[in-house]
Amino acid sequence: MARPKCCRRIDWEPGCRVFNPSGVPVASLEEVVLSMDEFEAIRLADLERLYHGQAAEKMGISRQTFARILEEARSKVAHVLARGLSLRIERGCA
Repeated sequence: MARPKCCRRIDWEPGCRVFNPSGVPVASLEEVVLSMDEFEAIRLADLERLYHGQAAEKMGISRQTFARILEEARSKVAHVLARGLSLRIERGCA
């Protein structure tokens, strides 16, 4: 049985939670959900430019867990950008 996921520390919440490509009807878009953990990992690594160890410490998780969350988040964002999908940032724990 897998360990239950615990909530991580999130220092900042986005002002906007849904991003859609311009000129495409929202009803026709597939939606990809990014968890707050994944959003925070991208923010710390790519916006704040922190090393994985520093970012993991801020989130209260191991470096390995941070790297795994960041890899999944970047994959989702790349998928959204490459395919012109809708991105929704979801509240709560991952």
